[in-house]
Amino acid sequence: MKRTYQPKKARRAKVHGFRVRSRSRSGRKVLAGRRASGRKRVSVQKKKLK
Repeated sequence: MKRTYQPKKARRAKVHGFRVRSRSRSGRKVLAGRRASGRKRVSVQKKKLK
């Protein structure tokens, strides 16, 4: 049986990426909240694909 989570880097960045979060007011609140709590990563980082 195929599992529900089939990871894809591009999709992950499009849905949870920094630029997507920055677009909406609520997304910016998410970033601010994660900065305030001292997260190492504020959002998903897209690694360079060779």
